[in-house]
Amino acid sequence: MTAPGDAFASAAAREAAHAALTAARPHAAPVDWQPLGRGNRKETALVTLADGDGVVVQTAADPAAVRSERALLDAVGERTSVPVPTVLAAERVGDAAALVTEHVDGRDLHERFVDCDRSTQRALARALGRSLAELHEAFRFERYGSVAAPERSDAGPGDAVVELVASAGDDAPGTDGTDWAAWLGAYGRTGLARLPAAFDDLRVDLAALFDDPVVESAPPARLFPWDFRPGNALVADGELAAVLDWESPLAAAPALSLAKAEYLVADWYVADPAPLRDAFRAGYGSVRPVPTVSPAHRAAAVCRTAVDSSGVVTNPGYPELGREKSVSFHRQALEGALAESAIE
Repeated sequence: MTAPGDAFASAAAREAAHAALTAARPHAAPVDWQPLGRGNRKETALVTLADGDGVVVQTAADPAAVRSERALLDAVGERTSVPVPTVLAAERVGDAAALVTEHVDGRDLHERFVDCDRSTQRALARALGRSLAELHEAFRFERYGSVAAPERSDAGPGDAVVELVASAGDDAPGTDGTDWAAWLGAYGRTGLARLPAAFDDLRVDLAALFDDPVVESAPPARLFPWDFRPGNALVADGELAAVLDWESPLAAAPALSLAKAEYLVADWYVADPAPLRDAFRAGYGSVRPVPTVSPAHRAAAVCRTAVDSSGVVTNPGYPELGREKSVSFHRQALEGALAESAIE
């Protein structure tokens, strides 16, 4: 049995977690707090209640991020058929905030995907593709950049906020979010700057690709859930049960979002990704036309995927590849994008 202190490091996070849990289930006593470790900038725990029910509690030191994630979860649930956990409550205590959602039964798709038969893999890829397309249809923005829910002066701490707006943000420095080529170039260069020395021989060519990306001039700005991947999805009985972790969403052209999701869904796990890529695109195309992915889209997506927010090289596959093979995997994808740009 674990206590709140095992799941949340700070006193502020623990206070926010208790406040949100009380708002969600005022008469249910927690008996166990099991850390889950989900999210890049937040702490998460599965809380078992005395009546046997379970809920998920997430805390962060950035109340604005919690407010935005709550707004997006509510909106995704209302506007699409994408399976997401239902928000039960959200509370802020000082500089910390907490979000409580229902607990969805399922297994981590990252761990289960390679054990699924090929037919199930294709079905899951198709479901993820359809989900991404639904998100693109449901959320439209005036500019490219960070998506957030503005704070309302008339809202209480637990009130739902469904308004979401995009601003230039920090993912593409030096841009105002109105010029797609400029935003994509800055987004790609930011990822390029994070790559370790093992990628140095590719830097000049990648920088040239980002300095003058050949892309559609003014594509629509749609929701870009940048961490949309099997590692943030649950599967049950061979079907997609939930898509998790909606923190820090962006607005971007659909082609960039498609390129990044394809890399994380199709390329990440199997030696021959073509059938999964076809299934993912078929799912997407069942909702809306599939956008054209350019070499600049693909290269930017790989650069921003190859290292995590701490600058550590990400590890494809399951069991996950070691660092040397992971570097080779990402290099191959970037070399492919550069070769494609030379042909064009």
